[in-house]
Amino acid sequence: MNLLHLAARHGPRVLVAGLAAGLLLPGLAEPMRGLLPPLVVLLLFVTVLRMDPETILGSLSDLHKVAFTVIGFQFVIPLIILAIGFVGGWTGTPVLLSLLIMAAAPSISGSPNMCLMMGYPPEHAMRMMVVGTALLPLTAFPVFLLMPELGGIHSVLLAGLQLLLTILCTTGAAIVVRRVWLRSPSHSTLVNLEGLGTITLAVFVIGLMPSVSTTALKSPAVAAFWIALACLANFGAQFISFRITRGRLPAARATAVSLIAGNRNIAIFFVALPPEVTAPIMAFIGAYQIPMYLTPMVMRHLYMRQVLPE
Repeated sequence: MNLLHLAARHGPRVLVAGLAAGLLLPGLAEPMRGLLPPLVVLLLFVTVLRMDPETILGSLSDLHKVAFTVIGFQFVIPLIILAIGFVGGWTGTPVLLSLLIMAAAPSISGSPNMCLMMGYPPEHAMRMMVVGTALLPLTAFPVFLLMPELGGIHSVLLAGLQLLLTILCTTGAAIVVRRVWLRSPSHSTLVNLEGLGTITLAVFVIGLMPSVSTTALKSPAVAAFWIALACLANFGAQFISFRITRGRLPAARATAVSLIAGNRNIAIFFVALPPEVTAPIMAFIGAYQIPMYLTPMVMRHLYMRQVLPE
């Protein structure tokens, strides 16, 4: 049996296995941390390589809809969370900071691959990831301006620019390879690429989980709280978005929008914000990986019930 085919066929289970390895074997995390950036690039490369180059960005008429959705996710929702925090007097608390950072972040780089696991094409998620990252400097600036506890925005903007350049360069390289050497890939080749992306995602999470294991050993109740909060925020955002978009958007687009509503690249803030800001929410950052990697298994049946044609 081809290992890559097997990983593609059982994608959600492979992600759960990676999650379990990260939780139960924290000693693997240290050697994995240096591999995280290359793994992000590899995941994006193989995902784009699997896609038809003509459909990656889609028509220009569709981009304004994508930008509108991204602004709603990364600008409007964080401002609503901030307003609730100001009214309730919760500004600066770890819970509010966690939710704010999650809401202000763009899509995770693995969202196109997760759409494939749901049985939908990855193009819609790819567009939202690229546009969301490109608009991050504009959408994040007001949030940081109103929330000085987050520190300076310069490092975040620099991290956003670096991520955008990485996405564009990797995407361009994959398109060149697809056009020159892989013009008409066989079904078996496409499945191999999907399986490689799945394995990359599973390996990636191992380097992100030690904070949850450490917290659980010190205080199981605290770890349980952060895991519950992360699951509620992630799955709750997906479910609400699904209820709003179902019947209004084609199934593939509604799935991409809903999946990204709950799965955000909070790591971009983790690498950019000062330690005094991230230290109180490290447990949330680790716990957030749990619902993210459980999404293909937990939400798959919900998304696959859609019947609206493309």
